[in-house]
Amino acid sequence: MTLAEILASLFPRGSSVVVEDGLIHGQGRRVDGSPLHVIGVCERSAVGIDEAAKLARHVLEIIAGEDSAPILVLIDSDSQRMSKRDEMLGLNEFLAHLAKCLILADVLGHATIGLLYGHTAAGAFIATALATRTLLALPGAEPVVMDLPSMARVTKLPIETLQAMAKTTPVFAPGLANLAQTGAVAATLDPQRSLAAQVEEILVANAREAGKDERDVLGKRRNGRTKAADIALRVQELARAST
Repeated sequence: MTLAEILASLFPRGSSVVVEDGLIHGQGRRVDGSPLHVIGVCERSAVGIDEAAKLARHVLEIIAGEDSAPILVLIDSDSQRMSKRDEMLGLNEFLAHLAKCLILADVLGHATIGLLYGHTAAGAFIATALATRTLLALPGAEPVVMDLPSMARVTKLPIETLQAMAKTTPVFAPGLANLAQTGAVAATLDPQRSLAAQVEEILVANAREAGKDERDVLGKRRNGRTKAADIALRVQELARAST
């Protein structure tokens, strides 16, 4: 689906969402007529310090507003911008700031929900889509935390070894199916159905869960991340016992 088609399905009565320099921001209406804030990256744009700062500013403006409406993050991006300027000016800090703004918004009552509809990779993926409470996707989305050639350079393992591991261990493999198996992607939406109705179902379910993060539980249930949920539970138990 194109961005225009996605917005039309999300907001059949229209919206004030605009696209500027590869970034998305604005507002639409939920099924019940209440507001839904929208930010994001489109046109497979890279996320550098300028883009991260602009997106973070939009999130902070939402937090400073008078409503507690959810924030939908639409993503079709490249990776973080690979430039000396961005790296020297502290790109990692800008990306971390954006992620923390989204997490803060969620903690303060603006439920955050991501929707992958195109490509995304590396730092741009982590600071936007993965920083939301619930991440959804459309068929054909191409999420990549780190591609195998890059992983080979970092780990010093032969790429053939990583390719073999990726066949049985989803955390080593790029792609929508693998990210879903690990629990990072909660659900893949049906483009033939109203996206507004499907997103509404998720928002209502999130409200019932009161902000509980279920990604580790999903990963265990889907046999993609078998240890994370148990380790997290044990850490919580130890923390409670020490207080």
